[in-house]
This record gives sequence, C-alpha cells and structure tokens, in this order.
Amino acid sequence: MVTRPLASRQRGFTTTELMIVVAIVAVLTAIAVPNMRSLIQTQRLRTASFDLNAGITVVRSEAIKRNSSVTMTPGVSGWADGWTVTDSAGNIVAKQDKFTQVDIAGPGTLQFNGMGRLIGPATQFQLSSGELANDKWRCVKLDISGRPVSIVGGCP
Repeated sequence: MVTRPLASRQRGFTTTELMIVVAIVAVLTAIAVPNMRSLIQTQRLRTASFDLNAGITVVRSEAIKRNSSVTMTPGVSGWADGWTVTDSAGNIVAKQDKFTQVDIAGPGTLQFNGMGRLIGPATQFQLSSGELANDKWRCVKLDISGRPVSIVGGCP
C-alpha cells in the first residue's frame, strides 16, 4: 500500500460538488425572491399607515395644545407625496416626506379644532399598492372625534 505524505494530499471540493451547491442556492433563491418582494411591499404599506396614523395624532394633539385649528394638507401630487401640518397662523408644525410605491387616497385636507375634534365628516384613507391584493391593503379610519384607527384590508 502506497501512501502519500500529508503535504501532497489535495484538499477542497470537486467541481461537481460546487455545481450541486450552486444549483441548490439558485433554486432556493428563485423560490424566495417573489415572497420577499411581497413582504417588502407589505412592510411599505404598514410603515406608511403607521406614519399616517402618527401624523393624524400629531395634528390632533397640536390642535388641543394650541387650542386652535390645525390643518393637515397633502403634498402636490396627493397624500403619497407627503403632507404638511400647519397651525391657524400658517406656521408649519410638522412635515412628512414622500412615500415610494404606495398609493394613498383620502380627503382634500384634514382639519381639527381646538378641542381635538375633526372639522367635517368622519373620513378614511386608503393605502394600496398595485403589486398587492386588496386583503393586504391598509385603511386608516377617523371617527368624528378624530381618533385614527389603522386596519388591514381595503376600506369599505
């Protein structure tokens, strides 16, 4: 029996073994990518609904704190373009940046009086994305008292 010294033995993987590993990784990646896109888009909608909910809460609390009306106005292209919160003197209280790949449908403006009540009828905001089914959309509803509630699914 002829044995080689330890220094001359070759170590590592064969080409066949490496090709099998690459094939397995490719199959797993092909399975994971579509699910990952859906997860990322769902997370974008969730984040936007939480930001909208927080923005409405800021408007309401500023109106109560200042004891005067405070208005939330959408950006140039609509609510998905962000919004600006201004007090009755026209001072900017807060701003929200633009959202990417999220559509937000809502009223023209949102205004609260000094008691924290919504001026106008109860309203809702529909947050959607063209890539997701309706059951993954978000709805932020406001009752006449002005309290926002975020729910999963489209607005009725």
